[in-house]
Amino acid sequence: MSILTAILLGLIQGIAEFLPISSSGHLAIAKHLLGLNAEVPAFYDVLLHLGTLLAVFVAYWQDIKDMVREFFHGVGDIAHHRTPTPVPPARRLILLIIIGTLPLFAVLPVHKKIESLSGSMLFVGLALIFTGFLLYICDLWRKGRKNERTATWLDAVVVGVGQAVATMPGVSRSGMTITAGCFCGFQRRFAVRFSFLLSIPAILGANILSLKDALESGVDWAEVPVYLVGVIVAAVVGYLCIRLLKYIADKGRFGAFAYYCWAVGLLTLLLNVIIK
Repeated sequence: MSILTAILLGLIQGIAEFLPISSSGHLAIAKHLLGLNAEVPAFYDVLLHLGTLLAVFVAYWQDIKDMVREFFHGVGDIAHHRTPTPVPPARRLILLIIIGTLPLFAVLPVHKKIESLSGSMLFVGLALIFTGFLLYICDLWRKGRKNERTATWLDAVVVGVGQAVATMPGVSRSGMTITAGCFCGFQRRFAVRFSFLLSIPAILGANILSLKDALESGVDWAEVPVYLVGVIVAAVVGYLCIRLLKYIADKGRFGAFAYYCWAVGLLTLLLNVIIK
């Protein structure tokens, strides 16, 4: 793999992983149009996702520290048979993330079939158009007020189901989880925050599943320095995109992303007919 290819794919991953436009869909399109399907190693895909995961840790480090600290406080409370009232917000957030992650287990038996859909530009194009409609409707939805103090376990399940649906290539994970949160009445800033924190166990779990296959398919360790260039690009660009989406959430407008998804989806369908 060339450094230029690594940078290009890292750039696509960093932008599309966090902006609601589907990283899996864009990577599938890029690989298809540039003929990179055979050139991009599975190990590099794993590293790319770790790069964007690093961006989440940097952007939400304070939240993560609070949750880790509250986790150990919670263990201590259980050991001493204590139940704080009210439950600390960071502890509630941990529970919401755990509940929101559970629907992903329903995807495990079919995850190979879902991954194979990335080879269908027809499916990716339609999925991007679907994502666009979700974002457009979200703009019209009334603003909610729920946060980690008031969101319910059922809200977390709904967002988690959205994340499970977004394992399909072309369906944006952040788009699905943010819009699902908004439909449940989340504050837009909290919907974005919860979406990215929810991505931590999802990305880690997906990488654990993929790492075994990637290692079995073989790793060219001489190319790892080239891979790391793409990973750094994905991490830096991903962090900047998280900051951008936080700003957009404050403004409450996701419509521009809807039009973008429609345009790319329609273009993908058109190219699918032209390029065989």
